[in-house]
Amino acid sequence: MNMLAECPSCGASVKVTSNVKLGEIIKCTLCKTDLEVIWLDPLELDLVYEPDEEMDDFDYEDDDDDFNYDDYEDEDED
Repeated sequence: MNMLAECPSCGASVKVTSNVKLGEIIKCTLCKTDLEVIWLDPLELDLVYEPDEEMDDFDYEDDDDDFNYDDYEDEDED
């Protein structure tokens, strides 16, 4: 028996087999987007998290080069 779920990317109905497992990755037949099964009852799909795409927005350069540690000397030093 097949179940239907909505593709969160294009809104198409996606057929999923009844033995699908939580976390399983399937592909929308219309838009070819990879989808993850995030809930079984009722069946719900979500876009697959791809760390490389999410992390591209962050700047990992070390900005501490201009930091002067001498400005923060410990006042309790004798």
